[in-house]
Amino acid sequence: MQITKKCLITILSLISFLACGQNGGQDSLPTEKPENPKPLSFSGRIVFQSNADGDNEIFLLTREGVHQLTDNSWEDEYPVWSPNGKSIAFSSNREGNYDIFLMNADGTEVAAVTKTDADEREPAWYPDGRSLAFSVESKKLLRTAIAIHRATLPSGRIRRIIPRYSRSHGIPHISPSAPLMVFTGKRAFGWDVAAYDWSSNQARFLVEGGKSCRARFSPSGQKLAYVSSRADGKGDIWLMNADGGQQTRLTHRDLTFDYFPDWSPDGRFLVFNSSRQHEHDGDWQLFLYDIENKTAALLYDSPGNDIFPDWGTPP
Repeated sequence: MQITKKCLITILSLISFLACGQNGGQDSLPTEKPENPKPLSFSGRIVFQSNADGDNEIFLLTREGVHQLTDNSWEDEYPVWSPNGKSIAFSSNREGNYDIFLMNADGTEVAAVTKTDADEREPAWYPDGRSLAFSVESKKLLRTAIAIHRATLPSGRIRRIIPRYSRSHGIPHISPSAPLMVFTGKRAFGWDVAAYDWSSNQARFLVEGGKSCRARFSPSGQKLAYVSSRADGKGDIWLMNADGGQQTRLTHRDLTFDYFPDWSPDGRFLVFNSSRQHEHDGDWQLFLYDIENKTAALLYDSPGNDIFPDWGTPP
């Protein structure tokens, strides 16, 4: 269904980010929206989740507008495009706990991939489109353990990806060009971006300090966009090489939390979330970041929280 105009996107012209150290700690985004914002042009399709109607549903954003793909009374979350652009994987608690589901690009033919007693969230596709990686949360005595599993399609056979990795770890993303998976791993204090190499069966942290998470490979597999709070204590979008080198801060706003980055199919842009509040009810909005020009624009803002974007191309 198409969203009404009251819930439709607010579009801004591009806004230049100030260089690090030149903003005096002030937010570089304007507090008022221009009276006649220019339409922001982008190609492809962005799926995301929003609770604009009271619970989390999955939405599709294109240049033509926004369409709601799911509409129900449970929580549909964390949508990701299949490599061929024909399917969307997501997590949902429609059967009690969270499981992984698939649906067509238009929201039809929803089918379960997992049916277990654990909570399965945050799916990621293998490049061949024949398997999914995802986080599994299970209760162990008084704590919750998180580990990454793989489901083979269409059989649904599930196995743990790094069976001897003892720390809690989740939020996987798989390289399109190398036998690598990045994930967010637990440290003694905090969490950091880590990588697992299938060829050597080795896992290692790419970032130090316990203040990073949610890495995503670029379309070429050579770069990683990720989140780090080491600069301002809140969260910014950062960039690094796939081996952890050349870590560079992209967003420089000390008053906002910038999270959940994903790449455009051509690798020139990032879509991410921003909010002045870190809580899940903190009025999260979708932003577009131009990597070459170091500029950003508000891409979408509904009355709800618009998070977990995934940018795909037409099938």
